[in-house]
Amino acid sequence: MGDLGSGAGKGGGGGGSIREAGGAFGKRQAAQEEKYFREQEAKALEFLKRHHYDEINIQEKEIKRLQKEIDRRQNILKQLKNDD
Repeated sequence: MGDLGSGAGKGGGGGGSIREAGGAFGKRQAAQEEKYFREQEAKALEFLKRHHYDEINIQEKEIKRLQKEIDRRQNILKQLKNDD
């Protein structure tokens, strides 16, 4: 199998007329495309990472809220026991 951008029929073709021609321009085009896709993948991963951090923060706030509610209800139960 040939290198990316080495020309059609050589393992690197099929990516457009420049890449099909092969040679230096084909290799340059292939390198630019690879760089573009790596950058897009990095952006997508960063977005996903940020999304997970945001979700963790939301869930932690919800846990705190629920813990306060548990404490409130336990205090009510204590008061009811003391009234007996």
